[in-house]
Amino acid sequence: MTLIPFSSGKSSAGSLCRGLALKRRRGARKAKLFFSFSNMGNTKSSALSKELLEELKSNTKYSEAELCTWYQSFLKECPSGKITKEQFEGIYASFFPGADPTAYARHVFRSFDTNADGTLDFKEYIVALHLTSGGKTLQKLEWAFALYDVDGNGTISKNEIQEIVRSIFNMIPADDQKNLPDDENTPEKRAEKIWAFFGKKENDKISEGEFIQGVMDNKDILRLIQYDEPQKIKDKLKEKKH
Repeated sequence: MTLIPFSSGKSSAGSLCRGLALKRRRGARKAKLFFSFSNMGNTKSSALSKELLEELKSNTKYSEAELCTWYQSFLKECPSGKITKEQFEGIYASFFPGADPTAYARHVFRSFDTNADGTLDFKEYIVALHLTSGGKTLQKLEWAFALYDVDGNGTISKNEIQEIVRSIFNMIPADDQKNLPDDENTPEKRAEKIWAFFGKKENDKISEGEFIQGVMDNKDILRLIQYDEPQKIKDKLKEKKH
């Protein structure tokens, strides 16, 4: 499920914070997107707590060694132990220099910021990584519902679908938009197509159960609710994995 541009597997573990470093090194000949795990110290003062380590091991696919290494990398790029919304938006901007991903990044950030403190800590980051890169389909769809449930009231309105779809279109280059089918080549058309699938009236709401079941039953709707990376971004991600 391609809802964020750096969710392509284990090698993307450090890409979120690494994106912060990219902003500081724009003049580099070849900017490296992912963390280099070599030469990373493991000092006692910056060690993961045993409780958090056990919690993350139990709720994700990651090993103790991976989590400890990523934590050191996380702290190296994010010394405060937190990623702010502005930093997160900056990371998205580095992926979409010819578009405006700000609104979409803001919604993704909101969906990951589970304690609503305006930052992402290491736990929230790892859980987000797990959900988007290796979580079960149901978990991914639960997260997708949270993304579309903009006001957090437990249901999705037509206006909320329109808001997320508009933010997705802001990331699609104009040339790529021209290649979309006629019935989904504008935010309004795509949102209408999604809403019509669920058979809802203008002011109705979609529950989480309806949303998940509907998407699981129809691959076309799955395609419509997410961001599909243009080929140039897919190539960029593929290149950084090697």
